[in-house]
Order: sequence, then C-alpha cells, then structure tokens
Amino acid sequence: MRRLVTFPCAGETLAATLDDAPGTTGLLIVSGGNELRIGAHRGMALLAAAIAGAGYPVLRFDRRGIGDSTGTNGSFRSSGPDIAAAAAALRDRTGVTRMLAFGNCDAATALALFHADTGIDRLVLANPWIVEPAGDLPPPAAIRATYAARLASPAAWRRLLTGGVNFSRLKAGLATIARAPTGPGDLTARFAAALASGIPTEILLATGDHTAIAFVDAWHLRQLSALRRRIPLHHRDTASHSFARPGDPDWLCDRLLDVLSRDWAAATAPPARG
Repeated sequence: MRRLVTFPCAGETLAATLDDAPGTTGLLIVSGGNELRIGAHRGMALLAAAIAGAGYPVLRFDRRGIGDSTGTNGSFRSSGPDIAAAAAALRDRTGVTRMLAFGNCDAATALALFHADTGIDRLVLANPWIVEPAGDLPPPAAIRATYAARLASPAAWRRLLTGGVNFSRLKAGLATIARAPTGPGDLTARFAAALASGIPTEILLATGDHTAIAFVDAWHLRQLSALRRRIPLHHRDTASHSFARPGDPDWLCDRLLDVLSRDWAAATAPPARG
C-alpha cells in the first residue's frame, strides 16, 4: 500500500512516500541533486513499488527545501539530519529491524558521509559524486575517457578535419586535464574516511556516466585502498546516470533485491554452533 507521510526535521516538515510491505528489512531511498522523490523518469517511484511488491517496505522523501518539504535547500552537504529523520520515520512507520539505504550521485555521497548517526545497516551507492568538476565541464577523468573514445572514431576525425569541432571547448577540456590534481580532493578524502566505519557497502556504476567514470579514476588512489579490499563494484553497461535506458531499471532493482535478501538471510540465520 502506498501512502503519503510527513515527519519533522530540524524544525521543518519533510514529505515522503511510503510503500508499505510486511518485511522486517526496509529500504530508504535518498534522492540526489535537487531531484524530487519520484526520481528521474519516475524511476524511484517505480523502483519503490517493485521492491515493496517483493515484501520490503520502502520510504523515499524530499529533503528540506525540495519538492513538498519545507525549509531551505542546503544541498547534499547539509542533508545529514534529513537522512536521519527519514530513517527514523521508516522504522517508526513500519517496525523494520534492518535498513538498507540507496542513493545515486551526491545522494550516495551523503549516505556515505552521514550514515553513522542514522541506524542504517547497509549501503548501496550508485555513481558516487566524489570528484568535483572544473567549472561547467565534466571531471578530468570523464573528459579523458570522452577524448579516448573520439580518437578511436573515424567520424570524430572527419569532424575535426572538416571544422565540425568546437575548438574553444576542446581547449578548455585539455586545460582541465592539464590542471587536474593527482591526489584525492577533500570530498574524496571525506568519502573514504566516512566509509572506514566498516558499514557493509556495495557500489553500482553506469560505465558510460561521467560521474561514474570520475569515481573509478579516483577509486584507484592509495587513500581508497582499504575500501577497495572490502567494497564490491557492480558495473552496468549504460551511459544513463539514472539507470533509465532499456534494461537498466530491472538491473538496478535486481541488485537491490539481491542485497536486501542477503541482508535478511544473514540477520535471521541461527547462530553458528561452537
């Protein structure tokens, strides 16, 4: 059953949608950017219905200053209280004893940064935003990947030779690559430090997405080596940041259901005999 709910957060009122189900393990969906809880192309609403149909209650919400929620939009960087309030609301409204949280882009980053004070048991992070872009251009790793693909394309060479290339943008892209730092930025370092808590985490990546490409580039830094040893990456061959192309929504739903079922099985397994 789907119903609208509200709950308080730092003196404001957050609006949410609850897809109820009888399971004792629930899913909290956190929206990225300034996206409403319905998600791009209604993706999060459809995802919630599918997950609830499999027996797991799902809550998705608008953070302060977004959609139907009151207050000022402080971006993902100030969303810790919103996530904690939403997690409490999911527990209070459904009685779940275990909670998985899912977020895409900067919502994934917010979950990594702020999960410690929420009672969330497990994270699934999609295309985490951990590399800040340079101005209005994509992150350097994404620019490099784009240029590499174009250099392998005969059509791109024809455009270059016939004047079909925007040279000012090409120059800006090359300058961005040249200025790119070689070490982790502040956001990357904070992401690594926050996940050092050891919370079970899995990461989903759209291989052709600029944010995911930048994440993979940063993933190989020495400062993230501890995370690499314990956090699995799952790749989807798509350029859709929101997993909206044919087959993407089913893949995303299957990944979440797999994690939910494994978490439930582990939580309900009888203790091993000595």
